[in-house]
Amino acid sequence: MEKQKIKDKKLPVGFTFSFPCAQSKLDEAVLLTWTKKFKASGVEGMDVVKLLNKAIKKRGDYEADIMAVVNDTVGTMMTCGFDDQRCEVGIIIGTGTNACYMEELRHIDLVEGDEGRMCINTEWGAFGDDGSLEDIRTEFDREIDRGSINPGKQLFEKMASGMYMGELVRLILVKMAKEGLLFEGRITPDVMHKSCFYRNVTKEGLKKCMEILTRLGVEPSDEDCLAVQHVCTIVSFRSANLIASTLGAILTRLKDNKGVARLRTTVGIDGSLYKMHPQYARRLHKTVRRLVPDSDVRFLLSESGSAKGAAMVTAVAYRLIEQSRQIQQTLAEFRLSKAQLLEVKKRMRVEIERGLKKDTHKEATVKMLPTFVRSTPDGTENGDFLALDLGGTNFRVLLVKIRSGKRRSVEMHNKIYAIPIEVMQGTGEELFDHIVYCISDFLDYMGMKSARLPLGFTFSFPCHQTSLDAGILVTWTKGFKATDCEGEDVVELLREAIKRKEEFELDVVAIVNDTVGTMMTCAYEEPTCEVGLIAGTGSNACYMEEMRNIEIVEGNEGRMCVNMEWGAFGDNGCLDDIRTKYDQAVDENSLNEGKQRYEKMCSGMYLGEIVRQILIDLTKRGFLFRGQISETLKTRGIFETKFLSQIESDRLALLQVRAILQQLGLDSTCDDSIIVKEVCGTVSRRAAQICGAGMAAVVDKIRENRGLDHLDITVGVDGTLYKLHPHFSRIFQQTVKELAPKCDVNFLLSEDGSGKGAALITAVGCRQRELDAQQH
Repeated sequence: MEKQKIKDKKLPVGFTFSFPCAQSKLDEAVLLTWTKKFKASGVEGMDVVKLLNKAIKKRGDYEADIMAVVNDTVGTMMTCGFDDQRCEVGIIIGTGTNACYMEELRHIDLVEGDEGRMCINTEWGAFGDDGSLEDIRTEFDREIDRGSINPGKQLFEKMASGMYMGELVRLILVKMAKEGLLFEGRITPDVMHKSCFYRNVTKEGLKKCMEILTRLGVEPSDEDCLAVQHVCTIVSFRSANLIASTLGAILTRLKDNKGVARLRTTVGIDGSLYKMHPQYARRLHKTVRRLVPDSDVRFLLSESGSAKGAAMVTAVAYRLIEQSRQIQQTLAEFRLSKAQLLEVKKRMRVEIERGLKKDTHKEATVKMLPTFVRSTPDGTENGDFLALDLGGTNFRVLLVKIRSGKRRSVEMHNKIYAIPIEVMQGTGEELFDHIVYCISDFLDYMGMKSARLPLGFTFSFPCHQTSLDAGILVTWTKGFKATDCEGEDVVELLREAIKRKEEFELDVVAIVNDTVGTMMTCAYEEPTCEVGLIAGTGSNACYMEEMRNIEIVEGNEGRMCVNMEWGAFGDNGCLDDIRTKYDQAVDENSLNEGKQRYEKMCSGMYLGEIVRQILIDLTKRGFLFRGQISETLKTRGIFETKFLSQIESDRLALLQVRAILQQLGLDSTCDDSIIVKEVCGTVSRRAAQICGAGMAAVVDKIRENRGLDHLDITVGVDGTLYKLHPHFSRIFQQTVKELAPKCDVNFLLSEDGSGKGAALITAVGCRQRELDAQQH
């Protein structure tokens, strides 16, 4: 670097390391075993990149960015591949010997993926270590192995590489001399110990052979020289034949992989033995052609060794790392720090206070709507109740039989009905007529049309309640758009639709938000449950607030459940600093632009859309799907929450992730699948974290309301995102713990949805009604 005057630059480095390594990625290589007489201690089992980096740091006068560790064989193949694109095999025949070739990814069990190819470093020097070459190993091979620094290892290399050939020749000559076949039976001490004459003997001819043998203290005759040359030729030809045989096996595999009648390929080759031995190359080529007659093989000598190939691999790695850096830069906006999450918590607290105060309630985004639910169940509830549950594309009708006493129980029967999109976005009358039609069908199904049952209506949209059985719809969310409903009392709309049907009578006792229903369901099992959370299609929370803090309802005694309607948090711009351009795109394309901004960042209905927007951007930039934006990717709503949950599952291999994407009509490679999986994980992690920040604000508020240093509380939770996503609940809980350290929060999954809660609220409401009647 000093000579090239580049010491001040931090350049990407390719590291050619010609020893067997286990690689899990391009810039990591754990040395399995030293070969070729190397024996440096403390290196086997270590990552050589880390060791090199450590040495560079220790030196301290330049910087380097090691991008790729390349075996010399791979470097040779890549070097030759630059000149001939057919090159798919690399061979080194020098001091050591090895080969690499391009294998189909579908055959490499150690690596995930099944399309495309990957270069395999065979490390064929160890061929025979399992005893498979015993029938062709000679006494001389065994003697060399016994005297080596790694007995029993690299047996093929010891039979075929340049490093051991001189020693093989020497051992043969010693035996021949002992048997009186050479040098008139005389063996000099030099011949007993030296093994450095071999290549020169074979290269230079008889005159040189005579010279070398004389220098070794032998007085050879012309016949001796001829015999020594003949031994050298036999040893080198055996090496060429062995290499040709193993190369033949690789070429046959390539031909079978491709399923062709005739293989045309190029073998990149390097190494001193191949380059410098006069007949070695010709012998090798001839034997290969004999062994694989149905292949046209071109042998291409690597003019610049393996360095050029290593540089090329490094250049590709550098491009991929730069691409990865840009992808990480894109996703960095979604990765919120603890400080940012604490800021979200703080802002949620500000909005909670604004929603509770009379002066600011009107313009508050977090509406903090009173529900007129003043207590959780106490176990004395009893009777048969009908519950309706409307909150998404499905509508449930339930018969809930609550029994009190020692053997208290809740028995439920329910039926699910679909709500077609044309009904969701038609007129209010059509929507409520459809609901009543479903109730009628259910009562027929249960044979209960004649009974006038008390009914609880779970209605999962923001409502301004003036009493338990009156709720004025503030605004539709979650894709509903039915006309003539906003600003109307939905209980009255339901009663009118029942009247129009003229088939049955019902006593509508309570209108209940699904979040409140969830809290009540869990409170029936666990009395410390005073918070409800929905993390599904939408996102919302409720909790038991002190009456003295709810300024828009008269009375200061006791508590009342407040439906926060926190989905609208941020509608006043208070979250704009953490909203990304992808969030904005999702908002602009939604039915209610500018509204429910928090919900659009953390609920199941929108996460898939955020992912789709990111994927479109990455594809436009050429990082995904070969830069091609398919019609599927242009389609809104293709990424449902269930697909995100499947893609992020730890149990799914990349092939299965790719299968899911292909099922969605996205022609994805395994590399694409890795990126998609990371995008999904990043988006859902942020969702869980900001949802956790909101919950931390709620539990801390309850703790402060009660003047406690420490709060133990239970949160009842429901929703597909929380239940089905592989990581959401864990990250959410972890965030609450970190941001509200003075609260011990237990999360209880609502097993029966919010329908049971609606029935319980109705039961509590009926009980309260009877008490009020008695008092009057």
